[in-house]
Amino acid sequence: MPDNLTGKVVLITGATDGLGRGVAIALAQRGATLLVHGRDRARAEAVVAQVQAAGSPETRLYVADLAALAGIDRMADAILADEHRLDVLVNNAGIFQDRRQESADGHELTFQVNYLAGFLLTHRLLPLLQRSAPARIVNVASAGQAPIDFSDVMLERRWDGWQPTANPSLRRS
Repeated sequence: MPDNLTGKVVLITGATDGLGRGVAIALAQRGATLLVHGRDRARAEAVVAQVQAAGSPETRLYVADLAALAGIDRMADAILADEHRLDVLVNNAGIFQDRRQESADGHELTFQVNYLAGFLLTHRLLPLLQRSAPARIVNVASAGQAPIDFSDVMLERRWDGWQPTANPSLRRS
C-alpha cells in the first residue's frame, strides 16, 4: 500500500470499533479521505473526530444499520449522490450473535449483516467504483469464516453461535 493516499476516498463499513476503526485511523494518517460507516451515530461521530485528528479533515459520516436492506439502500443512495469518487470499499462490518435472530427482511441476522450487506452495498456502489478506476474492494472476514451451507442458508435447521461465521472445526457440538 502506498504511503501517501492523498486524494484517495475510502469507505469503511463497521468503522466504529476494532479492525475497522484501526484501519480508518491508519489510512487517515496516510492522507486518505475517509467515509466512516457505523450504525450508532454517537460512536461513529467519535471515530470521525479521531480520524480527522489523525490526518483526514474531510472525513464524512454515513450512518446505517446493515440489519435492514432498506438502510443499506439509503446509505448507497446517499453515497452515490454525495461522493464523486470511491477508490476503496472496505466491507468490514460484522456481528456475532449468541442466539438466532432474523432481520426485518426475514434473513438470519448474522448472514445478512456479515454476507448480504457487503454484497448489496458493493453491487449498489459498483458504478462509482468503476468510474473511479483503478478502484479496489476489500472484503474482511474472520479466520473462522465457513462456507455457506446452501441447503440451510437461513440456518433454520441447525444454528449455534458459531454457525453463521465459524469454520466447522471451531464449532461447538
